[in-house]
Formats: sequence, C-alpha cells, structure tokens
Amino acid sequence: MAENGEEQKSRHQEVGHKSLLQSDALYQYILETSVYPREPECMKELRELTAKHPWNIMTTSADEGQFLNMLLKLINAKNTMEIGVYTGYSLLATALAIPEDGKILAMDINKENFELGLPVIERAGVAHKIDFREGPALPVLDQMIEDEKNHGSFDFIFVDADKDNYINYHKRLIDLVKVGGLIGYDNTLWNGSVVAPPDAPLRKYVRYYRDFVLELNKALAADPRIEICMLPVGDGITLCRRIK
Repeated sequence: MAENGEEQKSRHQEVGHKSLLQSDALYQYILETSVYPREPECMKELRELTAKHPWNIMTTSADEGQFLNMLLKLINAKNTMEIGVYTGYSLLATALAIPEDGKILAMDINKENFELGLPVIERAGVAHKIDFREGPALPVLDQMIEDEKNHGSFDFIFVDADKDNYINYHKRLIDLVKVGGLIGYDNTLWNGSVVAPPDAPLRKYVRYYRDFVLELNKALAADPRIEICMLPVGDGITLCRRIK
C-alpha cells in the first residue's frame, strides 16, 4: 500500500533511531512494550546521556542492547571483546550480562567518548570487568595472535567500528574466538543501503562505507569456518558462530 507524504517524511526521524522497520509506530511499540520497561536504570541513564551527544547516531539502539544482553546470557559468555565503544551503551549491556569475574577487552580510538559514559558504568558496579584500550584495534589484535594462549580464548566478540576494516578484523578475530563462540558484526545492513540502487541519494558516509559492508557480507557468507545469521535488529547485526 502506498504511503502518503507525511508518513514518508516522518519515517526514522527519532534521534539515534537506527531501526530498519518501515514504520516508526511499530518500532516505538517494540521499545515501549518490550525494551524500555525492562531496560536497567543505568542503561536508560546512559542512553539519555548519549542522545545529547552530537554523534548519537553512533550508539547501539536500545533494542539491540537488550538483544545483546540476552544473547550473552544464553551462551554463558565470560571472556569477551568489543571493538568500537563510543559512550559504552553496548559495553554496559555486556558488562551487566557476564558474571562477576567476567572480562571485556574494549578498544576505541576515542577515550573521551568512553569517559562520557564511564561514570554511569562505575555507578552500575561493573567497571572492574572492563579493560579499556585507547587506539586502533588491529595492532592489539596482531600482538594477541602472536601468543598461542589467546587463540580460541574469547566467548563473544562485538564489532561496531570502522567498516573499512571489518574484513581485517575478521581475519584476526576468527583465531581469537573459541570454536562454538560468537562474533557479532554491527551495521551489516548499513541504513538499508546494501540494496539501494547506484543512483540512490545516500549520505556521503553511507555511500563511502557501503562497499566495505557489501564486501564483508559476501565474505562472511562464503567463510566455511563459521555459521552465520543476519538479523534486522538495529542497523543489522550478523552473528558468526565459529565451527572450526
């Protein structure tokens, strides 16, 4: 059924809105019925704090945060990694899900953004689980791979960083995640641009990273070392379960 002009105009105008659903009302229903009533107070505080930041579109959506939190509990994750932290919404979701002695190696090139959310994380009582490293992740990963004891040592790895390096991350992470463990790549539907025609009026950054996302999706689909599941949660997340 065709939509009128007002419906088209109002679609996806919410600050930080990253849902791929075709109806804002339906997305709002999910948030108000399932997500917000169960969202921990600390995560709500961090979400609202992040919404005021000029780069708030970079944050993990509330429904994806809820999904990650449950997923980590389902797989009993304990040793985890996050590449791309921003203010730490997904990091907090992870920290709340893993056990008291669980660990998260968190990497981001911008410590200032992380420190914006750190007081909230500290008040939540989970900051001791986080080992934050400022700077590019690839050198850290290369160093880790040199030590055999790091191979297969991670239960879960979440990547929400520079899309032009996703392939490079995957080449390294596949050795660091355990057999049976999961890697989650965020933004794999990239604002829906993965199916946009060549002449579509895309924002510059969306157009720039689109080919890298398409390359990743093709590579993951052909990788015999993993099982994959692409989900239309948030801006698209692809889960990769290492099988060998």
